Amino acid sequence: MNPYEDMRIFAQVMEAGSFTAAAERLGMSKQSVSRRLMQLEERLGVRLLNRSTRRLDATPLGQHYYQSALRLLGEVQQVEHDISGQTQTLRGTLRLSAPLSFAMAHLGCLLTEFLRVHPLVDVEVDLSDRPVDLIGEGYDLALRIGALEDSSLIARRIADVERVYCASPAYLQARGAPASPQQLADHDCLPYGHSRHVQWHFVQGGKTQTIQVSGRMRANNGELLRDSAIAAMGITYLPTFIVGQALADGRLLTVLDDWATPALQLSAVYPQHRQVARPVQGFVNFLRERLAQL
Repeated sequence: MNPYEDMRIFAQVMEAGSFTAAAERLGMSKQSVSRRLMQLEERLGVRLLNRSTRRLDATPLGQHYYQSALRLLGEVQQVEHDISGQTQTLRGTLRLSAPLSFAMAHLGCLLTEFLRVHPLVDVEVDLSDRPVDLIGEGYDLALRIGALEDSSLIARRIADVERVYCASPAYLQARGAPASPQQLADHDCLPYGHSRHVQWHFVQGGKTQTIQVSGRMRANNGELLRDSAIAAMGITYLPTFIVGQALADGRLLTVLDDWATPALQLSAVYPQHRQVARPVQGFVNFLRERLAQL
């Protein structure tokens, strides 16, 4: 009987969602994983998992055992890191998911600097705007922009992301600049996303106005919308890390400056069992320091 190993196996099954996937991660056979969990349930005298041909679901007691196991496994991992001296030296592989546009604007130079400072760390990066399943897909950390869904993941704020309304000088000369959000109804807009009913939110004097906007093009890529705005196709609403250079060199001009828009939050999210992992914490702290003035 090895309670620590049983906890580790159970946690892997919960994260992987199946005996087969957990066995691959653990380097064990599916039969061995299943047998160990059956022995664990027999020893505890409770059912931890409801098994079916399609999926595994934790019972309420199984969920309680999982949360307790994560905490204990994390404490053991922290002790091992402290003893081995890894509180000073980061090592291991960091699997990271990040939004495409943000990564292209910032992560290239930052990752290079981080790896130079920590030569024993490897990084695997997946650039995608989709909300990846950190646990199911085996990621250590993800960067996300905007509101976070309630979950068992741990989230740490990295920085605020400012957004602006902007258009090209040629578009504004031809169509005029909107003096209020309501006047956007008379303009071509370039909204982010695929929904036909996009709403932009404006704040002035503590009051929020919500305006539905439309235009000839919608897209889920900020660079495409920025380039379309530069080409005088309409007014867009994007983070400054995408349009900052175009604003600086005059290819885009801001509009509706008197209407404050709430900043988005850039967050690092990671599973609970990774909260004591030194590469994860080291990279999060590194980003918080470097991106403080984003």
